[in-house]
Amino acid sequence: MLSEKPISSNSTPKPNNMPQAQPPLEKKDAHVGEPEHIAAGVPGLYQTTRISLKEMGPSRALRTLLALNKKDGFDCQSCAWPSPDNPRKIAEFCENGAKSVAAEATNRRVTPEFFAQWSVAALSEQSDHWLDQQGRLTHPMILRQGATHYELITWDAAFALIAQELNALSSPNAATFYTSGRTSNEAAFLYQLFVRQFGTNNLPDCSNMCHESSTVALTESIGLGKTTVRLDDFEKTDLIVIIGQNPGTNHPRMLSSLEHAKKNGATIIGINPMRETGLLRVVNPNPQEYDNLLAYPAGLLGHGTELASEFLQLRINSDIAVLKGLMKTLLDEEARVGGVIDHTFIEQHTAGFQQVVEDLNATAWADIVECCGIPEAEIRRVGVTIAQSKRMIVCWAMGLTQHKNAVATIQTLVNLLLLGGHIGREGAGVCCVRGHSNVQGDRTMGIWEKVSDAFLDALTKEFDFVPPREHGLDTVDSITAMHNGEVKVFFGLGGNFLSATPDTEYTAQALRQCRLTAHVSTKLNRSHLITGEQALILPCLGRSEKDIRAGQEQFVTVEDTMLVINPSRGVLPPASPKLMSEPAIVAELARATLGPRSKVNWEALANNYDLIREHIAHVVPEFEDFNTRIRKDIFYLPNSARARVFKTNTGKANFYAHPLPQHTLQPGQLMLMTIRSHDQFNTTIYGLDDRYRGIKGGRRVIFLNRQDLTELGISPNAKVDITSHFAGEQRVAKSFQVVPYDIPRRCAAAYFPEANVLVPLGSRADKSNSPASKSIVISLSAAI
Repeated sequence: MLSEKPISSNSTPKPNNMPQAQPPLEKKDAHVGEPEHIAAGVPGLYQTTRISLKEMGPSRALRTLLALNKKDGFDCQSCAWPSPDNPRKIAEFCENGAKSVAAEATNRRVTPEFFAQWSVAALSEQSDHWLDQQGRLTHPMILRQGATHYELITWDAAFALIAQELNALSSPNAATFYTSGRTSNEAAFLYQLFVRQFGTNNLPDCSNMCHESSTVALTESIGLGKTTVRLDDFEKTDLIVIIGQNPGTNHPRMLSSLEHAKKNGATIIGINPMRETGLLRVVNPNPQEYDNLLAYPAGLLGHGTELASEFLQLRINSDIAVLKGLMKTLLDEEARVGGVIDHTFIEQHTAGFQQVVEDLNATAWADIVECCGIPEAEIRRVGVTIAQSKRMIVCWAMGLTQHKNAVATIQTLVNLLLLGGHIGREGAGVCCVRGHSNVQGDRTMGIWEKVSDAFLDALTKEFDFVPPREHGLDTVDSITAMHNGEVKVFFGLGGNFLSATPDTEYTAQALRQCRLTAHVSTKLNRSHLITGEQALILPCLGRSEKDIRAGQEQFVTVEDTMLVINPSRGVLPPASPKLMSEPAIVAELARATLGPRSKVNWEALANNYDLIREHIAHVVPEFEDFNTRIRKDIFYLPNSARARVFKTNTGKANFYAHPLPQHTLQPGQLMLMTIRSHDQFNTTIYGLDDRYRGIKGGRRVIFLNRQDLTELGISPNAKVDITSHFAGEQRVAKSFQVVPYDIPRRCAAAYFPEANVLVPLGSRADKSNSPASKSIVISLSAAI
């Protein structure tokens, strides 16, 4: 039966004039249809064309899209999936990339007159989709203490205000400086330099919430917190395992790589709680993918390419159980036929193998099946396929990284690869698929609260100052520090901090405790509405726009998932003459704040990005002769694990044995994971549809197993309130529409950011401290 109403909740009612932290309730029910079974194809082509024409118009759309992901154009603002080295296609983008570009290159504008008409409280009553649809920010704006509306401010006054607030702090550690993954390498390098010269390592970033668990796990296991494969490895592999990832929605360009691999004879295995369309079948809408134009219409209207020939539909956060079952099968196959375990590789390049074997032998099949809900025979069948592979790639994303045991899960996944020697071999390796275009590059440039001593030593030598050595605050700890009054200034370089973070109401209370909150942004979002005593919106250039400084056109660089450094040059005129680039904003802020305390020539760096790259070449390993190399072509950063050089504590790749996860659900409770719709990228909502899952016109939906609905006495399309349970605390998300779906028993899924209010700040991944947004214990009650 449905649970009773919660006794307590942190979602307390707000005064009518206080801006609302959570997205508003929806006035209409979503239409629920049948999920699609083919990704991309004609619907993808139609949506790409529709949104591009709507937001940009024909000529602007053509000019912009043809420059997207080109070496002489600009890098996509969305996911970090790499482009081919050579050649690149005329249309080198996907549907969601086109949506991202259209959102940035839109002809709509948010002017000072707009802010005069709309109070902050009134804006907070609008949906996230509505906020994004208003268009590009054009002028720096300030929300003064006690004011109800943002008003115009000059750039000089804005920088002076931030400098005044920062310099008035009792300690540099009373400020925190957030970074989004869209930030370029050049802006990120300047940003961390400014923050460390100011005197703190409080540099939280979006990595803290997504792939931090991958970084920790891989660094301990193989000595490199990044992927070990390149794009052409997908042409050479014989097996791809996709676990905890939905490429069709979150990394659509990856579908082309999967399609090519399948046509080259590779087997694809999907492991996920939901049978996502992008794991099943794809029709490629790019005419250049066909042998000739005559074959294009038939191909576009056909059934496409089957992707996953095997699919293990496991319970939420039971991945370790499935992986252990697969490894037990490998050991059995080794004993039966031999040639499965790469003993030479294990002996020469790994440590800890015997402990893992002992752990697998001690793990009963009955416990594995009970944990994951998949019959032993199904796991064994897939395990036999893996045993026969000579070149295996394993891909994952946030479906693995956002659990309490995320680091353990990823290390167990690495164990599976190490057994067969699938690291340091063409067509094989780990592929942690980054979800934002330069989130990996930000970390390479020093955006990290726990940066290495070697990096700090290099900064000291290059810039003649003593950087702080004490580790700073990550994202979750920054929220806690703001809530406790220990951090008084929040500065965000890109992103939508409130909507990206867990525990929405707690985070909102934390931001409200600040004296000043400031955001560098291209478009309006909810973080601009939940503010400190004073707030600033600092509008910046987008990737698609030309960046002219001191009369010279500048370019920036980014690092993709596979360690490729790409140039990025905008092609459009800026949305407003008042916009500044991110490097220029950081440099001007540093100059205003640090004054004569800094010996850095910030003005010169703001006007010539070559000078920034010269400093990067001296400080960041593997960027020697940066300017010359990037002007010749893209280039790869060295990949030590790919070369079987494992920079770990043992000097080898490490096996780690971890226990099965234990989930205790009380009667009526379910395990919820947050997910994206097909009409969003991270927290940016492009529309209200999710055609791959059959949802149209709404986002406040919860996907549930039909048998669970019967057992709980809930009808399809009923409205329920969701209550999360953690350590005696309860949080509530109101009025979600029930959607019966193919998901395992006692599992549920809902979109973020709407469901982020349910994620407890205290529920974090071990070691990485990432929010456990994919394993939330919930109960349901009838909505009132």
